[in-house]
Order: sequence, then structure tokens, then C-alpha cells
Amino acid sequence: MPAINIAQKFSLFSDHWSPKVVAELNGQAVKLAKVKGEFVWHDHAGEDELFMVFKGTLFIDFEDRDPVVIQPGELFVVPRGVRHRPHTKDGEEVQLLLLEPIETKHTGEVDHELTVRTYDRL
Repeated sequence: MPAINIAQKFSLFSDHWSPKVVAELNGQAVKLAKVKGEFVWHDHAGEDELFMVFKGTLFIDFEDRDPVVIQPGELFVVPRGVRHRPHTKDGEEVQLLLLEPIETKHTGEVDHELTVRTYDRL
């Protein structure tokens, strides 16, 4: 089984807010995403969600606490049940890795035009 080249995988897609599964382990999906602009407010009632930034700066807003800023090489875990909204600023595209249970719904129980129901695999 070959190693996964993250940069090469990022080169295979250009759409925003549509994570791609690149690996699975122990019931977890490893997803890559390119994001730009604002996402939808949502939460994941039963799952934590890990964000790791490779390129750009990701901002995550919360209703009940200060926002978090994630720089390249940093990661942050949004605890289950915490309502949040990821976004970027100034038209910047951010490349990130997500780690979450395979069954995690993209936008939790929120149905939105950005909601992905079936993840592409790279």
C-alpha cells in the first residue's frame, strides 16, 4: 500500500466546501478540503471534528466563545455538540484536513445548499 501524498491529492480537485476522503482508519474518515468564504452554522451532536490547516488561515466562529484562528501546521478539535462556522477571509483559499467518524454528516442536522451527502474518494 503506497503512502498518500497530500499535495498531490489537493491537486486533484478545485471545488470548495466539498471534502474528499483519502483514507479511513478505525471508523474515522481522513478528508481533504479546499474552502473559501463562509460555511454554514452547524454542529455535530455525537462527533468531535478535527481541522488541520495545510495552506492559508482558517477561522472558526462559535456562538458561545471566542473565535479560533488556525494557521498552517496547526490543528484544532471542535468538540461534539458545539455550534460552529468555519470561514476564510479576503478571498483566500484554505487547504485543510478533517478527521471525523465516517458517519459524520457534513453539516450535522442542517440542510443547506453546501451540504455534501456523498463524499468523493481520491
